[in-house]
Amino acid sequence: MNVDNKSSENKFSRRDFLRTSALVGGGLVIGFAIPAARRFAQAQEAQAAVAAFAPNAFLRVAADDTITVLLSHSEMGQGIWTTLPMLIAEELDADWSRIRVEHGPVDKAYDSPVFGMQGTGGSTSTWSEFDRYRQAGAAARTLLVQAAAARTGVPIAEIRTENGVVIAGDQRLRYGELADDAGKLTPPDPASLTLREAKDWRVIGKSTKRLDTPEKITGRAVFGMDVQFDGLLTAVVARAPVFGGKVASFDAAAAKAVPGVRHVVQVPSGIAVVADHYWAAKLGRDALTVEWDEGAHGTLDSDALRAEFARLAATEGPVAAQAGDVATAIGGAAKTVEAEYAVPYLAHAAMEPLNCTVKIDNGECDIWCGTQFPTLDQGAAARILGIAPDKVRIHTPFLGGGFGRRATPGSEVVAEAVEIAKAANAPVKTVWTREDDTRGGFYRSAFVERVRVGLGEDGVPVGWHQVMVGQSIMAGTFMEAMMVKDGVDATSTEGVANSPYVLDTAAHRVDLHSPRTGIPVLWWRSVGHSVNGFVMESVVDELAHAAGQDPVAYRRRLLEKHPRHLAALNLAAEKSGWGTAPAEGRGHGVAVHESFGSYVAQVAEVSVQDGRIRVHRVVCAIDCGPVVNPDNVVAQMESGIVFGLGAALHSTLTLREGRVQESNYHDYRVLRMDEMPQVEVHIVPSTERMGGVGEPGTPPIAPAVANAVFALTGQRLRSLPLRLAGAPAATTAS
Repeated sequence: MNVDNKSSENKFSRRDFLRTSALVGGGLVIGFAIPAARRFAQAQEAQAAVAAFAPNAFLRVAADDTITVLLSHSEMGQGIWTTLPMLIAEELDADWSRIRVEHGPVDKAYDSPVFGMQGTGGSTSTWSEFDRYRQAGAAARTLLVQAAAARTGVPIAEIRTENGVVIAGDQRLRYGELADDAGKLTPPDPASLTLREAKDWRVIGKSTKRLDTPEKITGRAVFGMDVQFDGLLTAVVARAPVFGGKVASFDAAAAKAVPGVRHVVQVPSGIAVVADHYWAAKLGRDALTVEWDEGAHGTLDSDALRAEFARLAATEGPVAAQAGDVATAIGGAAKTVEAEYAVPYLAHAAMEPLNCTVKIDNGECDIWCGTQFPTLDQGAAARILGIAPDKVRIHTPFLGGGFGRRATPGSEVVAEAVEIAKAANAPVKTVWTREDDTRGGFYRSAFVERVRVGLGEDGVPVGWHQVMVGQSIMAGTFMEAMMVKDGVDATSTEGVANSPYVLDTAAHRVDLHSPRTGIPVLWWRSVGHSVNGFVMESVVDELAHAAGQDPVAYRRRLLEKHPRHLAALNLAAEKSGWGTAPAEGRGHGVAVHESFGSYVAQVAEVSVQDGRIRVHRVVCAIDCGPVVNPDNVVAQMESGIVFGLGAALHSTLTLREGRVQESNYHDYRVLRMDEMPQVEVHIVPSTERMGGVGEPGTPPIAPAVANAVFALTGQRLRSLPLRLAGAPAATTAS
């Protein structure tokens, strides 16, 4: 079967290459486990080991000196295609030019130490693999040295390695020459391995060009949408226009009359039109006649939801954090600050629309899908087909953006595609248009938060009460029992219930209401922090001004017991020139927020042009602990800022009569190229615990911009997207 990114007529596809490369010659295969397991799998002959993929993550050294690293996580632009191989290369003394990378298949061997299953998210990939990927490299190097000692008779203690070569006395043996011999040796116990100290690192900490860049800029990279092979059909689905709606009846006659349409089948999610190619499937769906039972959610309305959330925010709810007598503390405060903040529902709006290819044959199933949760998807497919999970093979191509959308606890995208292929009795690629996903996907929940803070004579908080209202991501999923305690979803309250501002206030209380609206919600880049970073850093700015203090100086005072916050804040303030008056017509704003183990501060410089906010410059500082690839940290901070700026300035979803009004980039606005500010990223030198970088750049940008707008105009903007009073309506022009 030929699978490539162009045509089934290509004679030698990427898949053919991968299959062939697994069979070439002998080699050294290292399977490695979580360090706590205290064991390494026995090395096996290359072909058999590739098929087994045991026991967790994988390293293969081939006879031609190629070193192949299999990823236990998905590459969706966050850079692990490079950072994880860097960990192996460090301990292996590898020749970086010989490194190749593949996505690993779904297998328990690749279960995340964080999730307990194979998954990518939460900015966990690099720090969670930091030890075991280095151990894999160290184990391979140990075996190669042992093989060299056996071949040359030189004592192990006198042998060294360098850039893919074992040096034994006056002999230089390439890794590929030794791979077959090394593959016959017993791998060492991880506990016996000595990893390099940071002072001796040669690869880690050095700026390294991304290995996937050549593939992507030349178009060779295969994304899910690129998968194609002989006999593959394409499907699009007519789904209910209202959340929770069902098919009442349908007439497929006109759809079946469209040239190229092969099947029209009803599946649990709607009516699928299966055709020879995408355009025929789309035209067929357009021709369908469907009567919908809209169910209970046909009256959902954004304004009504906002009003209901605000009503709930005025009442007490399940308690997420509490200490002291809040009412008494606030009642006796020298000054009280009260504010209500709100953010809208948001779509993920990834560049690559959702898609999933399914081939069912002889009681087995192959699935090609850019997924963040392959373990869950494998299980969902197996249940639908009534086969064992190991009969379902998930092939993970590059993901054209994820942001959480491709990590659904219910595996809805894969489940739907499997249902369609099963009903059509043919291999089918199911494609969601961007309109399909914008109007019928999963969303970041809207939130309303009411905050009351009492300040002492010195301006420091003495009482803090915050009531949060927004949908729970975990409610109704298999994770609810684990993640929702006493009515509190920790993903909703992160960044508030554990905020140093809140916890360092002697009397504090955080309440959470989690209404169930029928709107499907999901994590969105930086999850609860995407809301709470905006709220908390805007509120702290309000407190600074109420106290008559400089916003940076005020934060320094509140964060004096939190050195990592301070390090990021001070570096951003220094590099931005905080304290120096900005150019005429511009304002500066600051925010600092911890998320996913990393501490990020940002200073934004803004102006107002024709009534609209323009961001000119963002200075960002991050303490993420030890850095594997500085270039990637910079890129991810830039990426998070761009993503967050789109939401800060433009993005919103509107519901009327149960229907999402926005549909595509023309009306669900993200940041445009001509709006991109100058971004400067500075990394705090740190030996503290490593954090993530994929998500932490997003939370501080909206409050930094909002605070800059206040500094410039005096308008305190408490809702996203940010709109100045009297500003012209947002344009939907391209």
